[in-house]
Amino acid sequence: MFAILKLLLLSISSQFNADQGFDVRRHLCTVTRYDVAKDIANTSAAAANNIPNGCTPIHVNLVARHGTRSPNKKRMRELDKLASHLGELIREAEEQNLSLEKVPSWLRGWKSPWRGKLKGGELISKGEEELYSLGIRIRERFSELFDEEYHPDVYPIKATQIPRASASAVAFGMGFLSEKGGLGPAQHRSFTVTSEIPASDIILRFHDCCGNYKDFKKKQEPAVDKLKEPVLDEITTALVRRYGLKFTRQDTATLWVLCKQEASVLDITDRACGLFSPSEVALLEWADDLELFILKGYGNSINYRMGVPLLEDVVQSMEQAIKANEEKHPPGSYEKARLRFAHAETVVPFTCLLGLFLEGSEFQKIQREEPLELPPKPPQSRNWRGSTVAPFAGNNMLVLHSCPENCESKYFVQVLHNEQPIPMTGCNGSDFCPFEEFKEKIVAPHLKHDYDSVCTAKLEEPEQKPASNKLSQLFRCLLSLQNDDTQSTGDEL
Repeated sequence: MFAILKLLLLSISSQFNADQGFDVRRHLCTVTRYDVAKDIANTSAAAANNIPNGCTPIHVNLVARHGTRSPNKKRMRELDKLASHLGELIREAEEQNLSLEKVPSWLRGWKSPWRGKLKGGELISKGEEELYSLGIRIRERFSELFDEEYHPDVYPIKATQIPRASASAVAFGMGFLSEKGGLGPAQHRSFTVTSEIPASDIILRFHDCCGNYKDFKKKQEPAVDKLKEPVLDEITTALVRRYGLKFTRQDTATLWVLCKQEASVLDITDRACGLFSPSEVALLEWADDLELFILKGYGNSINYRMGVPLLEDVVQSMEQAIKANEEKHPPGSYEKARLRFAHAETVVPFTCLLGLFLEGSEFQKIQREEPLELPPKPPQSRNWRGSTVAPFAGNNMLVLHSCPENCESKYFVQVLHNEQPIPMTGCNGSDFCPFEEFKEKIVAPHLKHDYDSVCTAKLEEPEQKPASNKLSQLFRCLLSLQNDDTQSTGDEL
């Protein structure tokens, strides 16, 4: 009996210590802040920075998500409804003379911090700082690339027309070019940010105009909700038992939304987040990761194959850099970096096109367009986590290196995910891949598809490659946007 009691006490003590070290901000899927995501990457990076001697970077491609933002209008309406329903639950308990001792005091009379706001989804000061600091770090890390006088043809900065993305590009540019000009005490300088109109931006907002993807997503969303229901039901039962209020499944889902917004935007972790145990947070995070996987990630090839125009743009820029290097073009006459700022819907498919966060045979499966198994349920470990794949300000950098002393290949690509070297399964688990091998093994299998065949051809018919018709493509996209609200609700994760 004494031995059993001792084991029980040890188990309780171990759980207490684990809970004490638990940081909910690391488990918010794509609502995770970049500083937290970088901490996760720094403690679990699988690849070392093994750049051979004599190799120098000659070009950088950056694809980054916007920084931390406020909740959008849809989320703010959801939180206002939660406030009303919580008030009803409290009144109902009082009318029935139920004890409210277990109910956290903050729940009584709670109102959303964003109530009354007419706009949402804008970049907040934390988000500005994320991109500003990223700009400084990139400039310092690749100082030999960024030693020239700024010119928009040498360092083009591109963003979508969604305000949080263009504001992120501006914040990045301010850091990237800090002390490079003569404006004010901080010696800022002006710079150019270019954007495509949404109806034709198939490089950074390809999901907006991809009709087949929209159809797929609409059909899959109910099935995703069904997958999440058992998790929400299990946690709802626990919350009702724990606090004595008649929470519904929808209450649990919205309290989790509130937890993520409070923890990420306001740094509050002891209110809505405090309602859930660490094991419940792990389940809620997994449910979010499932949704991300199925609707934006490896769950279906259309999720990432529609991003082929972006992949082509990246490869083309590297080929141009190689040509300039081979022909010894004079400084200032060729592009040294292509810097892009967009959304989770851009970064996640691009990550999948590169084959990141895969294990073993999974890479061969996506090359054959075979479905992957869903990310395993906690407590099993998994590679696919939204908090590392696409946090706020999450990014992929493809750094092209010239290695003239190498006998086998003169040019190599290194992939950095959130600024950390990351292994590419398609390149034998290396983060430093010969450029031709990168094109052959990672890029080429995707390029048998083009945007029109993926997004507009009927899925039940054999895929064809129609001649590109930019005018008809633009017309189709305009019609699609007219009938869709993606401009106001995009990037909701």
